[in-house]
Amino acid sequence: MAQTKTNREEYIPKVEVIENELARVENLDDFFGKEGVFARLFSKTIEAMLEGELSEQLGYSKYESKGRNSGNSRNGKRSVQINSSTGSQEISVPRDRKGEFKPMLLEEKRTNELEEKITVMYAKGTSTRDIADVVKEVYGVEVSESTISTITDKVWALVEEWQRRPLEEIYPIIYLDALHIKIRRNGKIESVAMYVVLALDTEGHKDVLGHWIGDGGEGANFWLSVVTDLQSRGVKDVFIACVDGLQGFADAIQAIFPRTIVQRCVVHQIRNSLKYVTSTDRKEFLDSLKTVYKAPTREEAETNLLLVAEQWGDKYPAAIRSWENNWAELSTFFDYPAEMRRIIYTTNTIEGYNRQLRKVIKNKAVFPTDKSVRKLLYLAHTDIAKKWTMPIFSFR
Repeated sequence: MAQTKTNREEYIPKVEVIENELARVENLDDFFGKEGVFARLFSKTIEAMLEGELSEQLGYSKYESKGRNSGNSRNGKRSVQINSSTGSQEISVPRDRKGEFKPMLLEEKRTNELEEKITVMYAKGTSTRDIADVVKEVYGVEVSESTISTITDKVWALVEEWQRRPLEEIYPIIYLDALHIKIRRNGKIESVAMYVVLALDTEGHKDVLGHWIGDGGEGANFWLSVVTDLQSRGVKDVFIACVDGLQGFADAIQAIFPRTIVQRCVVHQIRNSLKYVTSTDRKEFLDSLKTVYKAPTREEAETNLLLVAEQWGDKYPAAIRSWENNWAELSTFFDYPAEMRRIIYTTNTIEGYNRQLRKVIKNKAVFPTDKSVRKLLYLAHTDIAKKWTMPIFSFR
């Protein structure tokens, strides 16, 4: 007896079938619509491959009489909804008499879909317990926290590749900031800084250059290692570095990029100044400061700073002294056009990014490992960065 053909390829739609489908096309909807050519061919292809899979299990093809004592046979079909790029599709799945046929094709597709949904929920900060509840409710499958961790661990190679990727040689502006998280280390819970560098490239597009986890609170020494890493990955020059008021920050940056101009965040400076001011004076004091950082020119800003010092210097000397001592780094933005100044004199760009990260990590009171932090923040970043399709307004 000739060997039975059970190769899946024989079940793929023939050329004449495809030609007949294409002959019916009159517009784009006929191609890409829910009932279009692609949707119909997708369903037919999956159904044909399922027939081939059942034939392999039974030992004879759909087009042969049983011809041998297999102990099992075909037994009609059942309808199943599956997802495709064209939307939800209904397909017919063949059944066998004994109910032993478990289509690997659909199991693989379902597994991939489950893993994708779990990863997306994890990236948005959904707790592992809530993920397990959703999966059980929607898919009828029970998954443990360790299983969820195993699934999301599949992105670890991407995390390391992203963190080590080569960078551009020149960045006009970089923003440096840190957020604080709790990690369990050596049986103890530690509050550590997670360092972030967000850059604007020469086209004005945002790009996060990496996430670095420190050994404790934020410090200028660790920032030096971060900036050194940027250099090792190909960065040769940075025009402007926007930072908060951390002591030694500018020295750490300029040790690696000596030509970089440092802009201290004016918003951070205002917040620090207001710590010295009583609540009754804060509004009037803030109005006075606005005449400084919103002045049209550096010269006018310096004149207004002298007036603010005359008005408030005796009452709040520490607040005024801070502005005077840090004026060189606070006034960098005056060297640039008015439409550019706002994206230079504040770290709002990176703080907005960090706020989105905090929304993701808020459900994690304590992370079990450094790796778990980096994994979650990378997934969160890829979700956030999908929306960064346009350059920053007025950058060019």
